[in-house]
Amino acid sequence: MRELGLVLLCLLRISRKGVQCNGWSVHVPSDVTGELGKMVILPCTFTHPYKTFDRALTAIWRIKEPYNGTVIFKCVSQSSSELCKTAISHKNKYKLLGNPRHKDLSIRVDNLTWSDGERYFCRVELAGDIQDKYESRNGIKLHVIAAPRIINITVSSSRDHTFQARCTAEGEPAPALTWTGPPYSNPGSTSSSGHRVTKELRSLTHDGKYTCTAVNSHGRAEGAVYFYKFRASDSSSFMILIFVPLGIKAVILLVILSFTIFSREGSPSAPSSLARPQLPECTYENCDR
Repeated sequence: MRELGLVLLCLLRISRKGVQCNGWSVHVPSDVTGELGKMVILPCTFTHPYKTFDRALTAIWRIKEPYNGTVIFKCVSQSSSELCKTAISHKNKYKLLGNPRHKDLSIRVDNLTWSDGERYFCRVELAGDIQDKYESRNGIKLHVIAAPRIINITVSSSRDHTFQARCTAEGEPAPALTWTGPPYSNPGSTSSSGHRVTKELRSLTHDGKYTCTAVNSHGRAEGAVYFYKFRASDSSSFMILIFVPLGIKAVILLVILSFTIFSREGSPSAPSSLARPQLPECTYENCDR
């Protein structure tokens, strides 16, 4: 009966603090928040029943689920005088901050990405007794936040010859998008996928600047696109615009050609200054004289 009471007490401690039984415990926060592109620290401390411990010690971090989740960090210390040497650091973005010999397994996660928003579990293993392996069961949920960012803004035409603008932004929480610009445009559909949101503006009829604004609790961002619709003139005006310049050029060309021809016919050719003087013709007798 006493043993059953001890088991129930141990289970009660596990449910309240993660893992705690027979002098062992693991302490982690339930949630940690980090900003996209920056670093965040995941705290983890533990206790064990030994006054001193000089055997090999292994620190492990895994994601998604306890005990069977993917290992993203692991280090091993062979003795109390040796630092914990890193054996696994997925993508080299996890660094040990704490000292496992001082019961601290805290790590740093660098350059946060959207995919880092997972649940993390820390684990300590002491060489020797098979029971000397303890892991946080509830883990730490890492929330990745970000101010809005416009990632794409375009104007396109559809089959019915109408134009629409489209804006895509990302952020966490997912940002709210609004369009501003010339009037008489119809709000289109809004779609979202995780931290990314897309909003359309349909039936663009007025030239001008159209601005997309994204807002969430961490900031705002804006992007703009300029729309100018081509308008063809009526046929008579179009023909005038084409043929009048051509007619002017033809008249100018005829004037130039006429002037050139007239200049060549009216001017007598002057003798060349380089021609030699001619000698008078004579017979043998005249030349003899």
